Amino acid sequence: MAWGTLFIAALFEIGWAIGLKYAHGFTRLWPSVLTITAMVISMACLASAVRTIPVGTGYAVWTGIGAVGTAILGIILFSDPVTFWRVVCLLMIVGGVAGLKFSAS
Repeated sequence: MAWGTLFIAALFEIGWAIGLKYAHGFTRLWPSVLTITAMVISMACLASAVRTIPVGTGYAVWTGIGAVGTAILGIILFSDPVTFWRVVCLLMIVGGVAGLKFSAS
C-alpha cells in the first residue's frame, strides 16, 4: 500500500512540476490552483508513504520518478532536447529508483 501511495505522490509531483510551466510564475489563476493542489496532494501522499518506507528511500524514489516523468513530458510537451547522454542519464535514474525499490526492507 505504501509503495502505491508513493507512486501516486510521484505522479502528482510530475503534475506540479509541469504545472509550474503553465502557471507562469503563479500569474495564471487556474494553472496556479491546479499546481498548488498537486503539490499538496503529492506531499501528503509522500508523508503517508514514508510512515512505512524508509524516508531516504521514499524521497529518492519520489524525486527519481518525478524527475524522469517530468523530463519525458518536457520532451513531449515542450520540445525539450533529446540527446544520447540525456537519455543515458534518465535510464540511470530509472535504474537507481528500481534498485532502491527492490533493496528496501
